[in-house]
Amino acid sequence: MIHPMIHRSRRSVVLALLATGLAVSGCAQPPPVFRFDPPSFAARGPIRLDVARIEVVRDYVAPAAKPHVDHLFRVTPAAAAERWADDRLRAAGTAGTARAIVRTASVVEVPLPRTGGLRGAFTTDQTERYDAVLEMRIEVVGGRGARRGLVAARAERSRTVAEDITLQGRERVWHEMTEALMTDLDASLERQIREHLGDMLR
Repeated sequence: MIHPMIHRSRRSVVLALLATGLAVSGCAQPPPVFRFDPPSFAARGPIRLDVARIEVVRDYVAPAAKPHVDHLFRVTPAAAAERWADDRLRAAGTAGTARAIVRTASVVEVPLPRTGGLRGAFTTDQTERYDAVLEMRIEVVGGRGARRGLVAARAERSRTVAEDITLQGRERVWHEMTEALMTDLDASLERQIREHLGDMLR
């Protein structure tokens, strides 16, 4: 026969452990939510050009149909390129125009072959590849319309995704591709501006 005091003591321990477990689970933080913020390059500092104004032009028109998927991005590569121009280019002169032109900002979805047969039932395939191309050029035109300089850059990235990826996971891959494209483009354009438009820097 179990003594009533021992029975109550064991029950108290169990209740205490349950309460502790609930408290710990209640304090557990949910995983951080991924933020789809546009890539910012403002911290890199402005590139000051000897022109009176900066124009941002989007030549690229998204097809908005498969195999193109760039129009589905939370932040499209074209929008990211325009944001780059706003972040980094500054007019520091009295005449002329610098045009930042987005020529291409496409992402194409390419289906990949799947493992067939019995093996395929136990294999998690990479089922899509995304090929991204971003092209941008900067034209500097004088006050009378004569071209004073031109630089251009092209960035390419590819990523694959698994067949069991979630929608948010896919969108995160797309966003990371956009960030990588812009990092490459930023480095290339700044280098070329300093090499080929050095006399227009202020």
